[in-house]
Amino acid sequence: MDMAVISPATRIAPPLNRLFLHRSTLASLHCASRNFLFLRNPSPTSTIVAVRCQKPISDGVSSMESTNHVSSVSSSIDFLTLCHRLKTTKRKGWINQGINGPESIADHMYRMALMALIAGDLTGVDRERCIKMAIVHDIAEAIVGDITPSDGVPKEEKSRREKEALKEMCKVLGGGLRAEEITELWLEYENNASLEANLVKDFDKVEMILQALEYESEHGKVLDEFFISTAGKFQTEIGKSWAAEINARRKCQLTNRQK
Repeated sequence: MDMAVISPATRIAPPLNRLFLHRSTLASLHCASRNFLFLRNPSPTSTIVAVRCQKPISDGVSSMESTNHVSSVSSSIDFLTLCHRLKTTKRKGWINQGINGPESIADHMYRMALMALIAGDLTGVDRERCIKMAIVHDIAEAIVGDITPSDGVPKEEKSRREKEALKEMCKVLGGGLRAEEITELWLEYENNASLEANLVKDFDKVEMILQALEYESEHGKVLDEFFISTAGKFQTEIGKSWAAEINARRKCQLTNRQK
């Protein structure tokens, strides 16, 4: 028989600032396995041991600090686990084009962040803010997925779904300053409300047409729609210049293919 000795001191109370039901059953089981050591099929000389995650606490202040720390760590891992979906969810535009093994949402955001990192200095633009915005601008797709124009979802409805998803993700994170920062960055991008948002919006389009150019080369396809849909829509000089370079390379590539 499997047995365990469980004392009140070995239990960790759920965080006060979020409902325990926000954590999945899997996460709860993981926490339990972290808190207790079970000796299965013990031999006659075995003893049953309870293992504590933290040192004994001598006063109420230390207890509260420890509980808050455990809550913060647990919430962070819950949030990162949810964001795993960004790594596994493929961008639907490429799926619709029959691209085998297309990029994920996380792939797209990562190269956008690199764009912000290597872009030349621009007057009045906060580079670090651009990098952060690139990392979070599609974060709500961890829940709602990649909604494309071909899905027929109105822009207002798409925005509503993503806002609700973002709220849920911030609850999983446990709220606080980091959750507020993610929300602020996402809304700033969504509303195109700053120079940084203008630039990251351009990076979003530049990354897409660069990926389209690469898929055209790798798969022998012609992906006109991605270039047509972005033509004339770049807001910044760097966005315009990078897009022009990509289009020039594409023209050369298509010309060589016809020879």
